Amino acid sequence: MGHRGDGWAYDIGYGGLDHVLASGKNVNLLVLDTEVYSNTGGQMSKSTPIGAVARFAAAGKAVAKKDLGMIAMTYGSIYVARVAMGANAAQTVRAFVEAESYEGSSLIIANAHCQLHGINMSEGLNYQRMAVESGAWPLFRYDPRKKAAGENPLTLDSKEPSLPLEEYMYSENRFRQLQRDNPERAASLLEAAKRDVAERFKMYQQLASLDV
Repeated sequence: MGHRGDGWAYDIGYGGLDHVLASGKNVNLLVLDTEVYSNTGGQMSKSTPIGAVARFAAAGKAVAKKDLGMIAMTYGSIYVARVAMGANAAQTVRAFVEAESYEGSSLIIANAHCQLHGINMSEGLNYQRMAVESGAWPLFRYDPRKKAAGENPLTLDSKEPSLPLEEYMYSENRFRQLQRDNPERAASLLEAAKRDVAERFKMYQQLASLDV
């Protein structure tokens, strides 16, 4: 299984990633998603969520995060999963086992904490749990083999959000910094982030409940 960071997968290398996934070849890809260009000083990427402060987004990113998993699922022939070890280790292991056994292209997008988030790195798995519980990082598995068997290929492994989004966001300095520097803009972007998270979660719920 090859692995890359989110800056490459979402941005500069996306064309190559898409080409490989669409080929149908038995290739397993793991994207370690830190939601920022970690290796080059913390620039904003297409994976950066609304409200996060990064280089080239000093006033907080106003555009929603690109949904790489949803894009990959539109092919219908790619195994796709979003995982977070700190939130659900069993689901993470299951996704890796399923991806490895799938005779075709597979993509796993893994939540990866980063020092550029402005967190205590020794508690990184706890921040992953908060991201999932707030709905900001829905866990799912899309297995085309289920579709071939007449079943819905999408399994939503996340429960309804149980943690206020702001409790998760403002536990990390990448969001909290804007709240300190520009409270009015931070509040506006928080509301935009809440709408985006709620709409995306509802979309995944609806897709996972469809009859095939």
